[in-house]
Amino acid sequence: MTRRGGPKTISLALQGGGAHGAFTWGVIDRLLQEDDFVVSGISGTSAGAMNAVVMASGLAKGGPEAARAALGQFWRDVSRDGHLSPLQRTAFDRLLGSWSLAKNPAYLAFEMASRYLSPYDVNPLNINPLKDILTAHVDFEAIRASDVKVFVSATNVRTGRARIFGHEEMTAEAVMASACLPQLFQAVEIDGVPYWDGGYMGNPPLFPLYEKTEADDLVLVQINPILREETPRTAAEIQNRINEITFNASLLAQLRAIDHASQLIEQGLLTRWTLGGSSFRRVRLHRIGGDDQLTDLDLSSKLNPEWAFLQHLRDLGRASADAFLTAHYDDIGRRSTLNLRLELAD
Repeated sequence: MTRRGGPKTISLALQGGGAHGAFTWGVIDRLLQEDDFVVSGISGTSAGAMNAVVMASGLAKGGPEAARAALGQFWRDVSRDGHLSPLQRTAFDRLLGSWSLAKNPAYLAFEMASRYLSPYDVNPLNINPLKDILTAHVDFEAIRASDVKVFVSATNVRTGRARIFGHEEMTAEAVMASACLPQLFQAVEIDGVPYWDGGYMGNPPLFPLYEKTEADDLVLVQINPILREETPRTAAEIQNRINEITFNASLLAQLRAIDHASQLIEQGLLTRWTLGGSSFRRVRLHRIGGDDQLTDLDLSSKLNPEWAFLQHLRDLGRASADAFLTAHYDDIGRRSTLNLRLELAD
């Protein structure tokens, strides 16, 4: 789809969230239909990292349509791989139209076992079929040679700090480290250093898009709700809310730093601020989120690989992106549409 106004250069920051990453797939699928958009950088964590590298590989090898096709095939294969998993909806949940796995006996057994057994106990060979799917769909050499900069985050198990794997060091191991939930998988070791899921310290990382890309418009695709009006009361609701708070904490910290820098720029106190090797500049922030669509989905649904569910999430993502473009297409390149003051208010 081509609109008047010339090219719009953007960068994308993609949150992680297991199967809910199919929502992000839908957002990307819709954005790639805009011929005026030029993607200069992508950052991602966990499922966001996987979306990022599949998209970047497709762009490098055949442009937007190839990227759309690559993402569709990737998520289709993820679903096929999970088809034989014992983690499936019960017949009652299917009847009610619920996407939750919380009543599945295998899920309940996993929840109980994870309190006493680690992946080193139950999966000593460290088998992870997702890596085979990833390597089948991503040409990492093409990504490293591409003009589209890609960054993924992982958490250094020893230091507890975020590790950003940059464009030049993009590998399957880096992406698997970014998606390594410690309850499910053994830590991914890279150069002798163990890494866990990047969501604990950078979900997603925003600063590399400031430092390494030229885009002045940053689009955040957020799938972990920040706000919930009701107090969680059941054990499952409490755990779900803890998960959301944990995986949004790093994002909120980055947004606070961006807001502070923006205020200083607005006050004319600086034109560029450098702190600890990180440079801040004036950028326009936008967000496409699934707050309204994803808040009713519980934590267990992030492990649901059903194709019907992934398609449902994709369609929600496409609809959200379409609504954003209808409301804010002309704002891209002109002004921010994410109000940080409101976002960070107590």
